[in-house]
Amino acid sequence: MKQELKENGGLPASILWTLAIVAGVSVANIYYNQPLLNLIRHDLDVSEFQANLITVITQVGYALGLLFIVPLGDLYHRKNIILTNFTLLIFSLLAIAWAPNIYIVWAASLLTGIGSMIPQIFVPIASQFSRPENKGRNVGMVISGLLTGILASRVISGYVGDVLGWREMYLIAAGLMVICAIVVLKVLPDIRPTFEGKYSDLMKSLFQLIRDYPALRIYSVRSGLVFGSFLAMWSCLAFKMAGAPFYAGSDVVGILGLCGIAGALTASFVGGSIRKVGIRRFNYIGFTLNLCAWALLYYGGNSYVGIVAGIILIDIGMQCVQLSNQASIFELCPSASNRVNTIFMTTYFIGGSLGTFLAGSCWEMWGWAGVALASVTLTLLAALLTLCTKK
Repeated sequence: MKQELKENGGLPASILWTLAIVAGVSVANIYYNQPLLNLIRHDLDVSEFQANLITVITQVGYALGLLFIVPLGDLYHRKNIILTNFTLLIFSLLAIAWAPNIYIVWAASLLTGIGSMIPQIFVPIASQFSRPENKGRNVGMVISGLLTGILASRVISGYVGDVLGWREMYLIAAGLMVICAIVVLKVLPDIRPTFEGKYSDLMKSLFQLIRDYPALRIYSVRSGLVFGSFLAMWSCLAFKMAGAPFYAGSDVVGILGLCGIAGALTASFVGGSIRKVGIRRFNYIGFTLNLCAWALLYYGGNSYVGIVAGIILIDIGMQCVQLSNQASIFELCPSASNRVNTIFMTTYFIGGSLGTFLAGSCWEMWGWAGVALASVTLTLLAALLTLCTKK
């Protein structure tokens, strides 16, 4: 018999580990495409801009899933929502694997993004049902699992793409979603909804939360801007590495993803240190690290040392900003944890989509220098927002 969870009553280790691992495996679907863009471009005979749109559309889909599906966690049983999305993912990933043209890839990527919002139902669970003294740590653990999935996705897809092909990567991903659905069905207990009313009332309440909590607006926008800066780098790294002086394939781009392990390790530390260090201080640390990262990526961008050092710094910087802001939003209105996370993560991935689009456009016009300009501009906007507010 599955254990019933009680708010602030503590989260069993088996459930916490399940949330962390499945979060990593499911979020990976969004990032498999990054090391594979060059392979997809050649196979489907499309331009770099058209290939880059795969990443943009996936991020837009994720934002739509966050906006319209994650709030349902306050209205319906979360397990049913999660299993429905796993089903959607299985079909969309198979569609990408068998796609005859870029248009099918775009459409299926949108659905993949929508269905991959599953980890953002897990994060509020980690906060809502953990004991107060463990909330930051447990949220950090789920985020660490999510980040590990992002890192592993790039390494695995880069290797599989190089050895087997990009289509085979998506067949493997569909199989992983079947396994995740079975695990969630067996391990995760039913969680009672916290909102009574209609879906329309639920969605209207999002605007009320935005209106009533200015801190939520600030935390969300500045995190989104920094995430845009982060994805600007990753969305064009495959194109950068494919040219002189590297001439590297998808496997090398995937291996570079391992540099982000620093960010995954940082997440647990940040989650447990927010109260001591403070959210503003973590944000300023993150902004500084991002700017230093781009100095290395631009001026040292023709050496592996510069690229690796830049990736490490930008990963740590992003986690200082994201996790300090995300862990803090759940204290604003605990009874609306899914809706608060919806607002945060929708804004976050809108920022990510903006960064990816700007990077792709700037790459077409100015190359790596344009990508650096787009990314630094987004980081400076986030810093300016923080300077102009008290949050």
